[in-house]
Amino acid sequence: KNLRSKSSSPAIFWSGRSKKVPIFLFKADALGCNFTEHKSIANKYHMSFKQPKGDCKLVRTLLTCHGFKECEASSVNYNIIWTGSHVKPYFLSSMLKFQKVNHFPRSYEITRKDRLYKNIEMMQQNKGFKHFNFVPQTFVLPREYKAFLFHSNKEKCLWIVKPTSLSRGRGIFLTNSPEKALVDDNVVVCRYIDNPLLINGYKFDLRLYVLVTSFDPLIIYLYKEGLTRFATVQFNKSSKFMGDSCMHLTNYSINKHSSAYVSNNDASVEDRGSKWSLSGLLRFLRENHYDTTALMMSIEDVIIKTMISGEFAISAACKAFVPHRGNCFELFGFDILIDEKMKPWVLEVNLSPSLACDAPLDLKIKSNMISDLLSLVGS
Repeated sequence: KNLRSKSSSPAIFWSGRSKKVPIFLFKADALGCNFTEHKSIANKYHMSFKQPKGDCKLVRTLLTCHGFKECEASSVNYNIIWTGSHVKPYFLSSMLKFQKVNHFPRSYEITRKDRLYKNIEMMQQNKGFKHFNFVPQTFVLPREYKAFLFHSNKEKCLWIVKPTSLSRGRGIFLTNSPEKALVDDNVVVCRYIDNPLLINGYKFDLRLYVLVTSFDPLIIYLYKEGLTRFATVQFNKSSKFMGDSCMHLTNYSINKHSSAYVSNNDASVEDRGSKWSLSGLLRFLRENHYDTTALMMSIEDVIIKTMISGEFAISAACKAFVPHRGNCFELFGFDILIDEKMKPWVLEVNLSPSLACDAPLDLKIKSNMISDLLSLVGS
């Protein structure tokens, strides 16, 4: 009620049926600028945040540019916590109604590779295989080694081996030998998709940003923009090339070390080099007579169904540990591969997807995405 009139402040959006609920608006333009209106409101209402040292420079910079103060780790007076890892249940239970944290309890049901595949498998059994057939055939080793051995001997193909809890392509390799898949640590072994859609002969995948603000009811937002990440060696599915990670893996953390990696230093050009925007990809596909409307509908469908697979476990954890509706939100990074039949496959879902901005295109997409996210979760 102490805010200025509803029409006078660029920092506030009035929401609700009667337009009486003030929403603090974050803008990517605040980076490097002096947004005095935002800062004065943030200072007046003592808005603050907590973030572990070294975590996500982009989020810290956006919050401070909008007038939020970073408080001590021991402080209980904060508006938002942004952390790269899950918080403990006892901490969640102490949150006040206006406080927010960027993780749900048990969201590892979606972000751990082994849990994701088991939850999808359960949905295939309960709801019909054809409705949830958007993850490659998967086995969790060593627990399911006998079943994996049976299937791999019945049909010779390439398999991709992934540690259950690592990210950025660490520890991943391809094999056509079941014995080589049995390593010391727990891994998931997935049938390798050997018919990917190619652009100029190169394999690519999508990094899409998905925000969930509630699991009961389930509320999902898919950000309108994303990244298209290319391998740096032209694709060849012959098994003699299975050791070439820059051919088969699209992870930026791997391909950036390749001499063939092509950087793009112009954020206004979204379809050049080894990393494009989602918009740049869709424009290219439309120009080459692909049905991008149907593709995006299919992508939205698999994202929703992925979230549904973990909905029950996560909503139960929220009821047990989260005292107020709206305390939690979470940003997920979906890695999606499109095959030559334009079918999307969910490869994995990332906890705390990278918000590093190593190129102007990264900064353009991620700063706008985080600004929209922060505005949305404040409602």
